[in-house]
Amino acid sequence: MTTLAPRRPAPPLPFVGDQGLYQPSPERPVRGKRAQALTQATHFEPHDHPWAQIAYCASGTLHVSVQDTQAAHDTSYVVPPSRALWIAPHSRHTVAVLQATEMHTLYLDPAVAPPDWATSRMFAVSPLLRELFLALEHADAGPREEHLSALMLLEVAQAGTEPLGVPLPRTEGGDKRLRALCEAVLRAPAERATLADWARSVGASERTAARLFRDELGTSYPGWRRQVVLAYALPLLARGTPVGQVAAACGYASESAFGAMVKAQLGQPPSAFQAK
Repeated sequence: MTTLAPRRPAPPLPFVGDQGLYQPSPERPVRGKRAQALTQATHFEPHDHPWAQIAYCASGTLHVSVQDTQAAHDTSYVVPPSRALWIAPHSRHTVAVLQATEMHTLYLDPAVAPPDWATSRMFAVSPLLRELFLALEHADAGPREEHLSALMLLEVAQAGTEPLGVPLPRTEGGDKRLRALCEAVLRAPAERATLADWARSVGASERTAARLFRDELGTSYPGWRRQVVLAYALPLLARGTPVGQVAAACGYASESAFGAMVKAQLGQPPSAFQAK
């Protein structure tokens, strides 16, 4: 997301394939990669792989952009602590570190993916899932790894997904006016301009813009903007910024109105996402 990207990013790190190290297989369908300590502004160039991936932040915040092969649009995610991102097989993605993080990674054979998880999504990491992540990172091939993997798959399949992704028009093939409108909103999350105002700035009518949101992104403009606000607010909360300041930075006139929106969308108040 343009709003959240570091001003002076470090040169991108090439993706180094994990074939022979962590590549999953039918015999070992879940492979845990050792945790990585990543500094702020670290980012990896676009890559994909034939297996699914789960990225989990024990601390810090990640920004992940995903081009799902089976979705009509791209999606931008901000991954805060205690949340994990499912990246479907063959989905091209980039990773940027917004706040120094300890990133844990699992790779999964496509055959064991939940049947309805064909596209990326974010989900909460329960205490049990957190411990399973850690255990699988150090597990060797054998019965223990098999049992840990089976339990982890059950927990992931039952984990409640959360609406924390911001859908974006395809870079190639998407409507350029809609892409420009979305990028403008991402650059100014506190701006309370109407859809008509934003549409006018990119040479479209309000009616056309509303249709493009519905047809290309499968959502309304108000619903899409709430996702932008959440993606902007969560890293601020994770850094310990007072809720009132975060509300103001997101264009809310009151802390209570902002808190009500967060709780309605995520089921928890803003304080639940603040650094402890």
